[in-house]
Amino acid sequence: MPDVDRERAWLLTVDGAPQSYVDLDAPTHLEFEYARRLGHVLDGVAEPGRPLDVLHLGGGALTLPRYVAGTRPGSAQDVVEADRGLLALVAEHLPLPDGARIALHAADARTWLQAAPDSSADVLIADVFGGSRVPAHLTTLAYAREAERVLRADGVYLANLADAAPFAFLRSQLATLGAVFEELALIAEPGVLRGRRFGNAVLVASHRPLDTAALARRTASDAFPARVEGGAALRDFIGAALPVRDEDAVASPEPPEGAFGIG
Repeated sequence: MPDVDRERAWLLTVDGAPQSYVDLDAPTHLEFEYARRLGHVLDGVAEPGRPLDVLHLGGGALTLPRYVAGTRPGSAQDVVEADRGLLALVAEHLPLPDGARIALHAADARTWLQAAPDSSADVLIADVFGGSRVPAHLTTLAYAREAERVLRADGVYLANLADAAPFAFLRSQLATLGAVFEELALIAEPGVLRGRRFGNAVLVASHRPLDTAALARRTASDAFPARVEGGAALRDFIGAALPVRDEDAVASPEPPEGAFGIG
């Protein structure tokens, strides 16, 4: 069940796993490493301060919508979250900043995406976990094509994923998005990419060139630096992985005990 730590800064957990961290006094603060990496990409998708149309699949405590509202005032954002109880809890305890143009939708992410207008978003952020796993129906080629349809021609797709060596899930997701988008990048801690532990990886996809050098500079300055992979190195990482069909889809792997625990 969702729970929040009632202090000045709020930590949202679901079944003991941390999902979101929000500081109501500093809405642009990103505590979790993966959230900061998503923030680095968001900072670079357009000139600083320019409003964007952003679609968030997965709500959590609305950390990233708050970040976009703070760094790009005037942005129009839709947040799709299947857990109505979570939305109600966040609305009660974690009010959104005044003037934030953030619309909340209690719906299944793929169902809502399929009904969304063509070319209606500058950025689509997928951060959907059923407990601690990405649902299978959000991992497929048909889903990726819907995401591409909803994005504008220069739009950017972002996904927070989690995996460990031998990276069957992560490779399949890169192959799936690579079958739809021309450009791919992957951001993760070196220890995760070397297969030393289970962890998060941020996937970036677009039809426009991605400035991986700039992303690498930003992620290198974090307390826990990440590596940015693209081009030939990422194609080598994908290897012989194939795009995922709906009939073959599976949820992301179950994290090992304690992988995302609080402590």
